[in-house]
Amino acid sequence: MDILKNIKVPTGNILIVQGEKGQLECLSLGDYGKDVNLKADFLGLTREIEKVKHQKLLPLTEKWVITISTQYGCSMNCLFCDVPKVGKGINATYEDLKGQIIAGLSLHPEVTCTKRLNVHYARMGEPTWNKNVLTFTRNMRKELCPYIGRSLIHPVVSTMLPKNNKNLMEFLANWMEIKNYDFRGNAGLQFSINSTSDQERAYMFNNNSLTLDAISEIGKDLDFPRGRKITLNFAVAEYEINAEKLRDLFSPKKFLVKLTPMHKTKNALERGIKTKGDYTTYYPYQKIEEELKKVGFDVLVFIASEYEDLGRITCGNAILSGTLPDCPYEII
Repeated sequence: MDILKNIKVPTGNILIVQGEKGQLECLSLGDYGKDVNLKADFLGLTREIEKVKHQKLLPLTEKWVITISTQYGCSMNCLFCDVPKVGKGINATYEDLKGQIIAGLSLHPEVTCTKRLNVHYARMGEPTWNKNVLTFTRNMRKELCPYIGRSLIHPVVSTMLPKNNKNLMEFLANWMEIKNYDFRGNAGLQFSINSTSDQERAYMFNNNSLTLDAISEIGKDLDFPRGRKITLNFAVAEYEINAEKLRDLFSPKKFLVKLTPMHKTKNALERGIKTKGDYTTYYPYQKIEEELKKVGFDVLVFIASEYEDLGRITCGNAILSGTLPDCPYEII
């Protein structure tokens, strides 16, 4: 797979690559480390983070993050996301998925092994539309072994739970089988929720996501997860987050909650969808975290640095949509 453009940002690289059906976008990133930008009492990370600033990244031999596109564009049309500007969601092929990861790994041929390679299906597209994600993930370790040896690989699917996908439950059931058995718990599943109000969700997801009741029923039918629980993700943006309502719909024994900032995409900023206050500090999330913990949820608070957000590496961004980083960058 040819790399058409390589944009180096403070936390890694944004790649535009040539897929079998057009141009795709993927990321090769380093990580600050969980001691820097993560608060999670259940993991023993209990300190209150004053502010996350850009700093030295962990060596890629410790942790490497590759984020890839599952579709050319996206048809979900979420109001806070720039990816729909790229075009409608056309599924990436098996070779497209494989090629994006190899393109990312090729940037650092000196790294032949890492303690953890996170592969996120979270750049462009809604992964549950694309069955190639399941087939490729089952073969992932074999396909990537020539490049990264027997490194621990942790794949993650993030889904907006499209209501028009008749095969959604089948996809998610298969993913849980991959998580629990193929990867022995070392895989993740994340539901993008953002609000406990169905009215707010209908607005932000452009009426393309299931209701919370429908998502709850799917959650009840899924196998109990090995390893980390299924994640309910909330990009905090002054939307309703009712802890008791969430607890009644999703068992804290099976689900955890992740709080993140609402990233500063062009669409989000134009619509005034943003995290109140300084999203690089703990305080916009503090009260919500406390309420969720009171009803029994494990809570992950992920705090982004300004360079992570302005570097266009976060969810909802796409250089192919016509944007460029708003922080120092270099086109290689």
